[in-house]
Amino acid sequence: MSIQEIENAVSKLSAQELSVFSQWFEEYVADQWDRQIERDATAGRLNESLNRAGEHREAGRVTPL
Repeated sequence: MSIQEIENAVSKLSAQELSVFSQWFEEYVADQWDRQIERDATAGRLNESLNRAGEHREAGRVTPL
């Protein structure tokens, strides 16, 4: 199925169907993001950023939320 076909199908959804699809798609994208973060963490690609964040925290350059 092409992007154009998907866009066409989505444009034909009722308001209720679009709401259900939209919720599903948001959850799908969030899940994909979580999986990417997990892969990056496992591969060590976040280590440098985590180390810098720790250094900033220890130096008092972090503002609590």
